[in-house]
Amino acid sequence: MKRLIMALCCTSGSLSAWAQAHQQILDEGKMLYRSEAASWYGTDIFLEKLKSKSPVSGGYFSYTDNGKSRCVFFSKEAAPKTVAVISFDSIYNVKTAEIDTSARAFTPYEADLYTIRQKALAVINSDTLFKTYRNTNLNIIPLIDKGKKQRKVYVLTGPSVPNVVVFGNDYRIDFDARNNVVAKTRLHKNIIPIEYGKGEAQVAGMHSHLPSTGEYITATDICTLMLYEKYPGWKQYYVISPTYISIWSCEKDELVVLTKKVWDKINEDQKKRHPEQAKP
Repeated sequence: MKRLIMALCCTSGSLSAWAQAHQQILDEGKMLYRSEAASWYGTDIFLEKLKSKSPVSGGYFSYTDNGKSRCVFFSKEAAPKTVAVISFDSIYNVKTAEIDTSARAFTPYEADLYTIRQKALAVINSDTLFKTYRNTNLNIIPLIDKGKKQRKVYVLTGPSVPNVVVFGNDYRIDFDARNNVVAKTRLHKNIIPIEYGKGEAQVAGMHSHLPSTGEYITATDICTLMLYEKYPGWKQYYVISPTYISIWSCEKDELVVLTKKVWDKINEDQKKRHPEQAKP
């Protein structure tokens, strides 16, 4: 099965553009996940094994390079150096994570990630576009795609209490090649907390997108799903808009996007094949 399945009747030219758009969302969502997963497990290890270094740490950022994901903790100095670098394999095995506590200057790539992270933090603290909610934290994820020469910082809302998955209240800050802010975008205009672990197990989850969010699942939705999907035990997750249905396989981490028209036809066919399952 292909990672991205298209079920849409259109011309080959528009189909190609449609496929490229969804592949970009999928790739960026997984890139966000790799960074945020390194930060998750990296902070756990830092607090467990390197707690004595916490007073000198000014924060952290993560990135993937040569198949390894690294979480970099940096000092509070004006010209910061590394306090610790924790590196993971592709499955984020904390038992085999490499811990380097030597102090060194940033690489050029790390220096750019640090710069856009700090500029994004200043924007978040000064711009009323960015909202905060009770029992949540804003997580800053700097991304630099070397191939596409794109520099972005995503801001996701994460829960600070158990048994909740939070979608929405997420943002993207775009930078130019000189690390100057060029755009600020609020992705979901709302916040969507979903509780789990109470009552019956949830086989699937869903949320709808307002027109302002767009027709498709977002890269931030994919990142959030990959981080949290195993906790509710979801097998599938649906993002619904007036025109498209994005279906995420939580078991395979694969994306299927259908038009609403195709979705309705499938449901009608299922009702004909299995009338006993149709609701009265």
